[in-house]
Amino acid sequence: MSAEASAPDASARPLGAPPPIEERNWFLRLFMRQPYIVAFFIGITLITVMRPLTRHVPDAPAVMFQVPDFKLVDQDGKPFSLESMRGEVWVAGFIFTSCPSVCPKISRSMVELQEKFATFDIDARMVTFSVDPETDTPEVLSRYASTIGADTSRWSFVTGDRAAMEELVVGGFKLAMDEPKPVGETSMYDIAHSTKLALIDADGGIRGFYSTDELGLDEIYHRTQHVLRDLRRAGR
Repeated sequence: MSAEASAPDASARPLGAPPPIEERNWFLRLFMRQPYIVAFFIGITLITVMRPLTRHVPDAPAVMFQVPDFKLVDQDGKPFSLESMRGEVWVAGFIFTSCPSVCPKISRSMVELQEKFATFDIDARMVTFSVDPETDTPEVLSRYASTIGADTSRWSFVTGDRAAMEELVVGGFKLAMDEPKPVGETSMYDIAHSTKLALIDADGGIRGFYSTDELGLDEIYHRTQHVLRDLRRAGR
């Protein structure tokens, strides 16, 4: 018998013996070398996968009170009433177009909200009510809407006679709406009124009032989605 034939096979091993570590799969080798690092990344992956399943989505805010029926006109001179918004979830703001103080910020905030709704395909409407109806005719509101970049297919600008506006703003929304007052020695005037945005559901129920700062806009954006979610669940 030749020496070559009688030499033991270097690759042979007893039956049942574990394979050399070099032959085990790459994950096991990595785990045995760096167990804490591997465990860390496994944990991060599990948290990422499970997070959507464990995230708590808050309930929609409860109805505070109902918006009463009203009959006004929009920026095109067309009738606008509570029935016009039936079935829609909407956000309302209160301004006047010649406002020298807070109104530009309110409108900018509503433009920002409009952009977020459009970007993320949120099916919500917006309404701006004038607190200076003598000045803010439909024509004036139409120009104002165009100036600020409002999409009037989803955002209405509404006016009417002073008695009807006061009845809606003060009596309906329970917000301030004072008479025009001069500003210093100039010909300008101001009207004290609320800077809050209101969230209204598809049945005219007011779900809350929110500030126009970053936190307030973020809250009303998410609350709008919660109200819409409940509307879809109801099959409407």
